[in-house]
Amino acid sequence: MTAFDAIYDQPDPRAYFRALGPLGYQTPHHGQDVFRRAVAARTRTARGAEPVTVLDICCSYGINAALLNHEVTLDELYAHYTSRQAAALTTAELIEWDRSYYAARRRRDPARVIGLDMATNAISYACEVGLLEQGFAENLETAPPSASLLRAARHTRLITITGGATFLSPRTFQPILAAAQDPVWVAAFVLRTTSYESIAACLAANGLVTETATTHTFRQRRFTDADEQRYAVQAVTSAGENPYGKETDGYFHTMLHLSRPPEDATALPLTDLMPRPEPELAQEAPQDPPMPAGA
Repeated sequence: MTAFDAIYDQPDPRAYFRALGPLGYQTPHHGQDVFRRAVAARTRTARGAEPVTVLDICCSYGINAALLNHEVTLDELYAHYTSRQAAALTTAELIEWDRSYYAARRRRDPARVIGLDMATNAISYACEVGLLEQGFAENLETAPPSASLLRAARHTRLITITGGATFLSPRTFQPILAAAQDPVWVAAFVLRTTSYESIAACLAANGLVTETATTHTFRQRRFTDADEQRYAVQAVTSAGENPYGKETDGYFHTMLHLSRPPEDATALPLTDLMPRPEPELAQEAPQDPPMPAGA
């Protein structure tokens, strides 16, 4: 797969959106509706009036938190961060603009989102802007979690993942699940080129049943070249899946895996949490958003 390492730990997300926009990267768009429905379900079973705590793993610049807690779409974020106005700002000015941008679009019932990512700059940005209540720049694949992360994870009721599952193993999940005071749901969009078996086994050892959506898959992004497409088609075929009409049509595809306690899976079918049928993420060039006063 093509490496995009350079865009994941910049001081702000502009390079991220400039690089991934032309490739039609859209997994957070698919996650938006699923995660909102999952939060609503977790809220109904929560004790007390505290908002549901969501842990977004591989959270990057807080994009899932932005889509979960604000009246904004992924298309609008592409327009925002690739606009001429955004290009003219320093990172400090962009942070101030973004604070106002998200505050004006904040939903009345926001979840409490904490983020985990090894990218220090991305975590810092998401916290500065107010997308994350807490952020942890840690890599649990190579080192145990900090005491502060474990304290924050105690209240987690939903774990979300829209990217990075390829690089994750039970080493990331086990300490988080062990620290949680209440049963946790895990909603993960995982590339079809990647096996989720070891993570699902870890979740099963912690009392969670993993269901995989079978009605349809979800586009991730376009391939960068023919070599990447050949890799994806071969990997999907080797995994026993059919690439025709999906990877053969030029896109990586993900599958939604939802892990929950058995009683929750029985009470709320996975189909009730699936996103509504809708067109794929728009690819046309968006209009520039208005420039903030004084910027």
